[in-house]
Amino acid sequence: MMWNLWHGCHKVSEGCLHCYVFRQDEKHGINSSLVCKTKSFHLPVAKRKDGTFKVSSGTTLWTCFTSDFFIEEADDWRQEAWEMMKLRPDVRFVFVTKRIHRANLCLPVDWGKGYDNVTIYCTVENQRQAELRLPLFGKFPARHKGIICEPILETVHLKPWLGKGIEHVIVGGESGDNARPCNFDWVMQIRKDCIESHVPFTFKQTGANFIKDNKHYWIARKDQMSQAKKANINYRPQMSI
Repeated sequence: MMWNLWHGCHKVSEGCLHCYVFRQDEKHGINSSLVCKTKSFHLPVAKRKDGTFKVSSGTTLWTCFTSDFFIEEADDWRQEAWEMMKLRPDVRFVFVTKRIHRANLCLPVDWGKGYDNVTIYCTVENQRQAELRLPLFGKFPARHKGIICEPILETVHLKPWLGKGIEHVIVGGESGDNARPCNFDWVMQIRKDCIESHVPFTFKQTGANFIKDNKHYWIARKDQMSQAKKANINYRPQMSI
């Protein structure tokens, strides 16, 4: 379930070039650079007429996927967002950021080592961004952390940062008519790093422009996730007894 509490963003790095939010907004004549609250802002605490929460206990809310949770324009709204997350410890909140450099400036006073119901993923699309963002992410206090390489744009070596509380790595290609290539070799390199570090790995989607064994494939949007699943390369470490 999605919780887009504000909408709008600014492109900050190479992975943003063909951002799906900008593509969708353009179709509807919306200026993606204007950051504003949405009607869904209070979704986690909204109630039905009988007084029960509209978001059921045990739900995972994928948060702020049409913006960035740490974007500057949301500084005045974020404290209330944290308060709603704290009020719903029975709901899991997951969000992704390219602005980990701002994260320490945006935390609630009682954050400590993190809220147990909040998972933060840091996006790195190439080696340059990995080397810029992941050292900061490694020091960032959070109980649950992951890395997303989407859209992956080149070979990325993650192993130096996989022993710093990373619980999950997700990899995916780029969608859209102008999608840049996703090479299966890049995906397998990250999988190798994850296996060697005993970190769960998910190949989320192939992207539209997929390369495997030096062959190019143009894959329809509806098939990109299912084709990734068919590769059968997701990895979950066995639990020791």
